[in-house]
Amino acid sequence: MLNSWKVVAQHLSNANLTQILEWAIRKFGEKLTLACSFGAEDVVLVDALQRIPGGKKVDIFYLDTDLHFPETYETRDRLEERYGIRFKRVTPDLTLDEQQASYGPALWRQDPNRCCYLRKVQPLEKTLSEYDAWMTGIRREQSPTRRKAQIVEVDQRFLLTKVNPLVHWTSEDVWAYIRERDVPYNPLHDERYPSIGCAPCTRPVHEGEDLRSGRWSGFQKTECGLHQT
Repeated sequence: MLNSWKVVAQHLSNANLTQILEWAIRKFGEKLTLACSFGAEDVVLVDALQRIPGGKKVDIFYLDTDLHFPETYETRDRLEERYGIRFKRVTPDLTLDEQQASYGPALWRQDPNRCCYLRKVQPLEKTLSEYDAWMTGIRREQSPTRRKAQIVEVDQRFLLTKVNPLVHWTSEDVWAYIRERDVPYNPLHDERYPSIGCAPCTRPVHEGEDLRSGRWSGFQKTECGLHQT
């Protein structure tokens, strides 16, 4: 299967966003889902899906860790109102109080990998078990850990197909799309937050820093575990 998806990725290498999404919908139908974190890349994908036949039928979910910025939830609400859609809310097994009782207070400060696993990876595993393919907004430009990402690839961790329609896009491409179509986006992007995760683990990025350097600052960690590196 790995080699066959390499051929497909090569075939789609010159396809535009609409063509990639149309291919994914034809190939996977109702077994395709989009993971949305309400960052700039994901709002592009949300908008693009609403513009093509069958796109409105694609399930769009988000991982609600109960630790997001208020601006992130506000962005969710604005997108739902704009497009008349409802995002699928995926939650951890443990509430924050239950997590504290089992692992101590502010686990994200003591063991961010464990916190991400409990509040993101485990819920994602359960959700993706319902699908054959998932789409993400990852781009090669975002960080060194994502430079080998392909338009279509096998997700060895979650055992399904992964589609990354924006993998070749630059930050300028993303923002040109948002501005041209007036897509609602998280206002934290205007305050030097190019990558937005949970509030306790995200800070503004300074000039010259990697786009994801504001995530888990102070730890040897650049990914939450959702994407293999």
